[in-house]
Amino acid sequence: MSLGPSTKGGEMTARDGGDRIAGFLAAQGVPFLFTLCGGHISPILVAAKHRGIRVIDVRDEATAVFAADAVARLTGSPGVAVVTAGPGATNTITALKNAQLSQSPIVIIGGATATILKGRGALQDIDQLALFRPHVKRTIGVSRVGDLVPALQDAFLIAQEGVPGPVFVECPVDVLYPEHVVREWYGAASPDDDAMSLGARFKRAYLRRHLDRVFGTGEDDPSPEPALPVIAPVTAGDVQRAAVQVAAARRPVLLVGSQAMLRPGSVAELVDAVDQLGLPVFLSGMARGLLGPAHPLLMRHQRGDALREADLVVLAGVPCDFRLDYGRQINRKAAVVAVNRSRRDLTRNRRPTVPLCEDPAEFLCRLAREAPPPPSAWTEWRERLRNRDRVRQADIERREQTLTEYVNPLALCRAVDDALDPDSVLILDGGDFAATASYIVSPRRPLAFLDPGPFGTLGVGAGFALGAKLCRPGAEVWILYGDGAAAFSLAEFDSFARHGLPVIAVVGNDAAWTQIARGQTALLHDDVGTVLRRTAYHTVAEGYGGRGFLADAQSNLPGVLADAKAAAREGIPALVNVWIGKTDFREGSVAI
Repeated sequence: MSLGPSTKGGEMTARDGGDRIAGFLAAQGVPFLFTLCGGHISPILVAAKHRGIRVIDVRDEATAVFAADAVARLTGSPGVAVVTAGPGATNTITALKNAQLSQSPIVIIGGATATILKGRGALQDIDQLALFRPHVKRTIGVSRVGDLVPALQDAFLIAQEGVPGPVFVECPVDVLYPEHVVREWYGAASPDDDAMSLGARFKRAYLRRHLDRVFGTGEDDPSPEPALPVIAPVTAGDVQRAAVQVAAARRPVLLVGSQAMLRPGSVAELVDAVDQLGLPVFLSGMARGLLGPAHPLLMRHQRGDALREADLVVLAGVPCDFRLDYGRQINRKAAVVAVNRSRRDLTRNRRPTVPLCEDPAEFLCRLAREAPPPPSAWTEWRERLRNRDRVRQADIERREQTLTEYVNPLALCRAVDDALDPDSVLILDGGDFAATASYIVSPRRPLAFLDPGPFGTLGVGAGFALGAKLCRPGAEVWILYGDGAAAFSLAEFDSFARHGLPVIAVVGNDAAWTQIARGQTALLHDDVGTVLRRTAYHTVAEGYGGRGFLADAQSNLPGVLADAKAAAREGIPALVNVWIGKTDFREGSVAI
């Protein structure tokens, strides 16, 4: 029995699984479907195209998931990727784990072998649900056409409610293709043959009963309204408890993290709330850019010193993980108001004075409405932090002038910052170079910065850029690549070119995995495995349909970046390969 994908037969109808899925996605307002084609999932892709959903096919399934992740972060609605069975599904694991740890609501629809062949050695048949279970909020297996839409309804709600995250829905090939085609695959379509043996007749009857169950559903599914999760309300008592701590503080610090950005539609209200509260604020993750680059409350440098001196720290969607040295950066005597959708993250490594399991953005908005005006006593504290910022900024600017063998990486980051349009989206994908850029290159507005999140994943760049450019077609989308990270997704320049998505990539090319080399050579006195070549990434990009530029001297930078921007305006993706030198700017950093 061969149950391979076939296109023999007529057109799909509303009873076909592929069209039911596409109809549901269209009703949810899903504009983009990210995929790498496979026979197991072809009906979904074809039906999605016919329903007006833009199908974006890429060169690696991980890219499809990263792109769906970017859409989720920028819109607040689940991004969707469709991947084929077996290796197609397993290729997504890193990207799925990244989305899980970053709390991104995405839905992955995976193909699978036919229901009757599971566990019998069919092509690409593995226990996908067991594989995915640790890395998603829920796995849902479908074995009947009539269960497809209910499964997707559950998936969309689960992905968004509480602590958002990915959901995996497995759809076997025989619930997706037209019924008459599947019956032909099973050999159950023709009438009984009186000459058939008793065993053959029994087998045919068994297959027909199985297919009657697979397809035995009601008429067309209704078009459901978009799934809107319920957000737990912030209570007046919780706000009052936090307001008491704020009123008593003399050296407060507010940290706003990615979780505060889960509802993009409320960002303007969140900005007003932070402004009204008057707390000096540090931004991390997706919250970078929330206040623009020059807000008087925004502090960019010396965060550790500020936390060690603060008498109140408000953690808005920020867990005490490795990024805060497991809570040890915070003054032991400081009061801590922690607001987080995750009860686990709320108390991880340090128990807060006021733990609030709520949406951090909604909490800050309520607190701003009910808290008293900022006291004058905070003025001196804010100025002290600003002065530290100025000192650190002056030190960075001095280091930018240091001559290196090729382009000073700090000077490159400054040139990129100078070149950014007000309407731009910034993506960092790399180790040492990307970390250096985070000190210098400033997102211009809210929801204009995408970083991997706490998993520290390399390879997010192209997928994030795909999603960002589709969501913001009029914006400049920049990827700042380390040369090690660039190779993970450089092939997606083919996807950029084919789909008319003119992103701009800048590769900081120092011919090394410098983030690792710094610690390895200092501690173990050997650079084994960390040495690369000054590869011609610009030539590779041109081979994939982009436009490439090389900058090996600092004097070339402004003109080359201007040329890359011009190419993007023409609709051509551009890559600038910059040979950078070595500096001691991040000396002592260890990537563990």
